[in-house]
Amino acid sequence: APPRRIEVYDNSHIQGTNSVGAMIVAGAEGFMKNQYRKFNIKGEDFSAGDDYGMMREVLTRRFKRLLKLQQEARDEPVAFDAQDDEEDPADVPVPDLVLIDGGAGQLAQALGVIRELGVTGVMVVSIAKGPDRDAGREHFFMDGREPFQLEPKSPVLFYLQRLRDEAHRFAIGTHRAKRAKSMTSSPLDEIDGIGPARKRALLNHFGSGRAVTRAGLSDLESVKGVSKELARKIYEHFHEKG
Repeated sequence: APPRRIEVYDNSHIQGTNSVGAMIVAGAEGFMKNQYRKFNIKGEDFSAGDDYGMMREVLTRRFKRLLKLQQEARDEPVAFDAQDDEEDPADVPVPDLVLIDGGAGQLAQALGVIRELGVTGVMVVSIAKGPDRDAGREHFFMDGREPFQLEPKSPVLFYLQRLRDEAHRFAIGTHRAKRAKSMTSSPLDEIDGIGPARKRALLNHFGSGRAVTRAGLSDLESVKGVSKELARKIYEHFHEKG
């Protein structure tokens, strides 16, 4: 039967920094933008830039939240805490189809999460870009069957490409907004002697304020416009507290 609710997931980051996950939703009437969700990747149990780890985190948070809301709906109405996470009670509907940007590895991660949580009735498909990222030559992966392609002029292929591209657009936009925010607000604001120019140089060099806090002294000294004295001041601020 035609899916009534499709959720599409994608991640975006630059070398593991400012990592975000994105979920878009589509139904019979088109994109359901009031249902879109973003996930700030916390990544406490995997390394920066681990796409599999990010996918696991996003789907785990999404479906744990869904199961929690379903349980609450069965028990009794509960006031929703808007600070709890990015999602809200509108997420209760279960998707008929989950579309993942990626190949067999991403599919395995998604299936692992859904099975571990005991979610049923959800079809999972991953869509991998064609050779040289050639649109029209994508491969699709589903549980229990060999990878396959759709006819290049298939309306279904065009639709799935549109879904994937919208998820990518939303993920990139969310990532850029997060990165822009990190460029204007960061742990560097706590240190005297770092003006806008030096702050910009440090963030451009390391990618994020968090990366600066973890940088070694020699790495800080290699940043253009940062003197050895200032590099040591930054290093000691983040490494010799307490």
